[in-house]
Amino acid sequence: MTRASLEKQPHEVASMFDDVAERYDLTNDVLSLGQDRRWRKEVARAVDARPAQKILDLAAGTATSSLPFTRAGAYVVPCDFSLGMLQVGKQRHSWMPFTAGDATRLPFKDDTFDAVTISFGLRNVQDFDAALREMHRVTRPGGRVVICEFSHPTWAPLRTLYTEYLMRALPPVARAVSSSPDAYVYLAESIRAWPDQRALAGRLREAGWSKVAWRNLTGGIVTLHRGFKD
Repeated sequence: MTRASLEKQPHEVASMFDDVAERYDLTNDVLSLGQDRRWRKEVARAVDARPAQKILDLAAGTATSSLPFTRAGAYVVPCDFSLGMLQVGKQRHSWMPFTAGDATRLPFKDDTFDAVTISFGLRNVQDFDAALREMHRVTRPGGRVVICEFSHPTWAPLRTLYTEYLMRALPPVARAVSSSPDAYVYLAESIRAWPDQRALAGRLREAGWSKVAWRNLTGGIVTLHRGFKD
């Protein structure tokens, strides 16, 4: 497989995730040293799904991220542009309404969802400003967006250690546990190139979101961003 470049051509990124779909959840658990479970719990708390609410889970992959919302009684639509991910997810959770979709051109009507969330996926969208605008379009007035994404550690020693891990330790670990280790080299590079917390908050505001705020997890390795639609 040709590794997706940081230009993030959609067909390359989709193909990359198709290739890692079968072992994606296991690989993430290993590479994050189990922290991904904690991060997803924090996302669930931030979304605060309620019975009968409609939740759009973008870049949902196999729908691991969607399950906490269904347990809360919400109607959840797992959406992804990787057909391989959706196929694996459908095998595991056949009752869920998996939907193929591009985050920059969502196949939903205006003002449909009470909340839209995306975890570790916005970074892989070619035009993420367009995706932020689309999320705003499909969210009902008063609804919210919750974005969980890798970010920039705020403590300099941790930032140095984290960068070393991404570029030196992650590739050999990925080779040991992933079916497509090149995908994780791309992911490491994309994390380094991603805007910091303040810059991403500014992009959310430009896309129309109000009351934008963020909270760092694990020292800023991961950040939760939130916003509301007026």
